[in-house]
Amino acid sequence: MSRSRRPQSALPSIDRRTFVLGSAAAGLAVPWLGTARARSLGANEQVNLAHVGVGGKGWSDMLETSVGQNVVAICDVDRRNLAAAAEKFPKAKQYTDWRELFDQSDIDAVTISTPDHMHAPVTMTAISLGKHVYTQKPLTHDVYESRQLTLAAADKGIVSQMGIQHHSSARLKTAVQVIRDGVIGKVSEVHTWTDRPGSFWKQGLSRPTTGHDVPSHVEWDLWLGTAPQRPYVDGLYHPFHWRGWWDFGTGALGDMGCHILDPVVNALELGPPKNVSAEGPEPDADSGPLWCVVTFEFPGTAHTTDDVKVIWYEAGKQPPKELFKAPDDWAGSQNGVLFVGSKGNLFVGFPENPELFPKGDFADYRLPEMTEDNHYTQWTAAIRGEGKATCPFAYSGPLTETVLLGNVAYRSGSTVVWDSAAMEAVDNPAAQALVRRTYRDGWGVEGL
Repeated sequence: MSRSRRPQSALPSIDRRTFVLGSAAAGLAVPWLGTARARSLGANEQVNLAHVGVGGKGWSDMLETSVGQNVVAICDVDRRNLAAAAEKFPKAKQYTDWRELFDQSDIDAVTISTPDHMHAPVTMTAISLGKHVYTQKPLTHDVYESRQLTLAAADKGIVSQMGIQHHSSARLKTAVQVIRDGVIGKVSEVHTWTDRPGSFWKQGLSRPTTGHDVPSHVEWDLWLGTAPQRPYVDGLYHPFHWRGWWDFGTGALGDMGCHILDPVVNALELGPPKNVSAEGPEPDADSGPLWCVVTFEFPGTAHTTDDVKVIWYEAGKQPPKELFKAPDDWAGSQNGVLFVGSKGNLFVGFPENPELFPKGDFADYRLPEMTEDNHYTQWTAAIRGEGKATCPFAYSGPLTETVLLGNVAYRSGSTVVWDSAAMEAVDNPAAQALVRRTYRDGWGVEGL
């Protein structure tokens, strides 16, 4: 997949002149609204919501965030998804093109639940117009996009939230508190793992060069959006298996990493990694790996040793069982985290509750009791001035950058020495070329 890329040596500022939406042929452009700010809502007001992507996870995002609010617009490139959403919200205006949705003036906030490659363009457009945003994980497809959304959200003062709902669970909040309280001492390494992709979707595939007729209910060019032109193939990309293709998805690490690495970054208060390396099958330009192991090395924090390693395993691979110090009959987990500390270990699963090992060393300790929050209504409440969103882009943007650097290391076949301030893979052109992709002609969005 050879494509020209723009220079990557420095992080440019966000342009405030013209915000270009969509293809030049469509003529869709609006002036950059440099003074556009989010509308201030009162505690008793309903939030006027728009939903971009209303199938799959987008369906549940729409239902969860709309509780007690007013859905005024729905959008999906698949008319079957759109029809189902219209039955649920018959008063909402319907769109297949998200760019046209933003002509609607009464929208306060937007959920974005598209395939990964379209998260940043839709989200940046919403932010530029002063709309609050709830964007599914991973926040973006590329490292560079995450940084730009983080800057834009801060600039506009909007309420942002990334869709990692486990973050607001009592389970993860308990794990974070245990680490912050020093119960297992200084953490020297963390092991994280997932069973994805496995049977959920396929990877290690060869990209077809021929395709099928596009179904009448799918707007294929809109689905492709910023990605390269590809033929429609029944069941291969839409509606779900896009995750295994680098054009559209971010593999198992992008899908589950923002969930599973979240309590690690949060509990240890980690900044950007110093180095990222990966091992797995020979990288393929088109499809994600059958398996991968990624090692992140971070500077130490108040909760760790001088340096700390975080190791990611996927496709069912896990750390050695003896490392857990768990009972022989312990059931384990298909998706989880193991913190290794100087006084013992902490496990937290997805969805299993936290446990401390060895059991006998913590027999008299009781885990703190934390409250469960609703990640979705937390966002809409914050828009009305009630509390704060706990995964704003100020947090979830850097988290996503870290996660996606694992893909950069794997795909480039190299160790990435990361200069976060410059957004530069030091002396590594192959890795640097993967920090920021080039959008398909006509799909550029200012600031990205």
